[in-house]
Amino acid sequence: MKMLASALALSVALVSPAIAQDLAITGATVATGDGSEPIQDATVVVRGGRVVAAGSGVAVPAGVPVIDGTGKWVTPGLFSAVTDLGLWDVGAVEESDDREAEASPFSASLDMSVAINPASQHILVSRMGGVTRATVIGQPGSSIFSGQGAIIDLGEDPDTVTRARAFQFINLDETGARLAGGSRTAAHALLRNALREARDYGNRSGIAGTASRPEAVRTGDDLPIDPRMVDNETQRGEDVLLTRFDAAALVPVANGSQPLYVQVDRAADIRAVLALKNEFPQLDLVLVGVHEGWLVASDIAAAGVPAVAFALDDLPVAFEELAATQSNIGRMKDAGVTVAIGPFTDDFQPRFAPQFAGNLVGLQKVPGATGLTWGEAFAAITSVPAKIAGMEGQAGVLAPGAHGDVVIWDGDPLELSSAPERVWIDGVEQPLDNHQSALRNRYRDLDRSELPKAYDW
Repeated sequence: MKMLASALALSVALVSPAIAQDLAITGATVATGDGSEPIQDATVVVRGGRVVAAGSGVAVPAGVPVIDGTGKWVTPGLFSAVTDLGLWDVGAVEESDDREAEASPFSASLDMSVAINPASQHILVSRMGGVTRATVIGQPGSSIFSGQGAIIDLGEDPDTVTRARAFQFINLDETGARLAGGSRTAAHALLRNALREARDYGNRSGIAGTASRPEAVRTGDDLPIDPRMVDNETQRGEDVLLTRFDAAALVPVANGSQPLYVQVDRAADIRAVLALKNEFPQLDLVLVGVHEGWLVASDIAAAGVPAVAFALDDLPVAFEELAATQSNIGRMKDAGVTVAIGPFTDDFQPRFAPQFAGNLVGLQKVPGATGLTWGEAFAAITSVPAKIAGMEGQAGVLAPGAHGDVVIWDGDPLELSSAPERVWIDGVEQPLDNHQSALRNRYRDLDRSELPKAYDW
């Protein structure tokens, strides 16, 4: 009966939208997430699901409930770049894992948004860690293309997907080389062919002007696959490599209305990716991984291409990471690159982002190393990944008009000893319960007499 009651409660929670709360948090140490340093004795006001004001000297409007934040830290919710949240439950159970479609005839047209499970424990655990929004993508299966990623919020409701088909993801690293036929040359040939097929497909369909309305693809208002494209299959010729659905899915990439996230690590490979802009100038590129990015930081900055880079790797685990260093992000930032911390997949859980950012702050004190200031490090897990995802000023910041994603911490969020106490998404306070917390509560004070006989000494 208890299990039935819990299931019914969960189903009611998933179909009953919560109402945004008006709230003001006063007397706290506030980090706005914009790269600035924390503000002492500050106030944050949220009304109607949006941030109204944040900073010192902010007046609380009449009638708004007040929370005393004395001794606490208040920040925007964390924005995790490139995650696999909601796509899997147990890695060893294939039926619960939608990250990879290695036997599928499709690749670029795979839409992650249809498989995201808002009740996934990975989402619940990340929310408990202060993560409120994320970008989601799967792994490459039989092709260098992983498919179309989504932007999600981690709120307790069924409307998890904020933006479907938000970006395309491709591997041009060692994995991409293997999938394309065993060489990077094959991977680049496959990509160029795919972009040309997509461009020609869109031109023949007479709707290549999708780029004139990039918001159509970015918001998901219009499907990137137009019926006229599908009906135009007979005009494609016999030597095409892409299915019509994959070709149609890549039209927004070819015309620049959908970002192309590229997994790439080696400095030489990064240069090769940046050179794609010469052939396809409309490409909207985002680099992911970028272990050797510091070696070509000036090139990345000059191209105006943002990066999502690993924060802690300092020892090579592959030939493409021979120049890996923990100073990678700091050096790229100093060179003018817009860089966020990520990706967060498999064992690199989104809730570990504050630890990674905190290590970059500590790196500032290591002779010869290059890290980030506190404000820069916190921005790398909040406002910067939001900006890369196309949500600049809307998420990852405590600024007027931004989503009311607010976290109260019991201490400095970049310290390992600190943890979130309360979390709001769009002004709605979120539960912080999950399987992990339930197991903790069950066994923390369990009397030894209640243990099964197998536990007898």
